[in-house]
Formats: sequence, C-alpha cells, structure tokens
Amino acid sequence: MKPNRFKRWTLSDVILFLFAAASLVIGRHADAEQARADSNRVFELRIYHVLPGKLPALEARFRDTTSKLLAKHDLRVVGYWVGDDNTFVFMVAHSSREEAKKNWDALRVDPEFQAVMKSEQTDKLVEKVDSTYLRPTGFSQIK
Repeated sequence: MKPNRFKRWTLSDVILFLFAAASLVIGRHADAEQARADSNRVFELRIYHVLPGKLPALEARFRDTTSKLLAKHDLRVVGYWVGDDNTFVFMVAHSSREEAKKNWDALRVDPEFQAVMKSEQTDKLVEKVDSTYLRPTGFSQIK
C-alpha cells in the first residue's frame, strides 16, 4: 500500500490549495469584464476549528440551514471543504469589504440565524473561527 502523501500537508498548504481551486471555479463562472471592473472585490476565507466528533453535525447544519441563510443575505459562498484536522473551511466572495460587513451584519440580526446560534450555545460544535480577507493580486486570474 502506498503511503498517503497528503497527510504531510500543513493547514497553510491546504488553504493555498483551496484558494487556488476556488479561484478556478469562480473564474469559470465569473464574467471577465465584470471581474476587471470590480477592483474592490475581496474573498473571505473562513476556517472553523471543530470540536472532536462534531464535524458531521456542523456539515449537516451548513447543508440544511446555514448555507441557505448565507445566500439569503448575499454572502456568496464559493465552496465548502473539510480538512483532515477537524476543520470546516469555506470561502465567500464579496464585492467589497463594506458589502461584506453590511451582509454579515444583516445575517447576524436575522431571527433564523439567531436561532442557529442559540442551538450552537447548547450543543457546541466549533471551538473557534478564523476569518481572513484576501484581495486578488494584480496578476491574479480572478479579481
């Protein structure tokens, strides 16, 4: 049996790979003229550090509820991934940092989302969340 060479990947390797993959997906679906005109566009990489044994429950929450709420508030998810290290990762495309703030604020006051967060307090799934905003470089294929 061949050794699994992916077990040596660090979290930063996984993040870089995911961003590259997401860029290809978005690039295929984005209108090139709009992407060039939208110089304020940013991507948000969110990494959820999931408590042991809770990853299936978090995936179900996003599949059944959270992803619909994100879409409702114009938080355009590029994709969802899970890591070998109990991480749940997703990337959101925003037209600007200001739009991101406005959309996240609207989500946080949504009664449906507040109910999801209340259930998170009683059945904790996530230890911590890391969020990083990324702006495309001038030579990026996607902007």
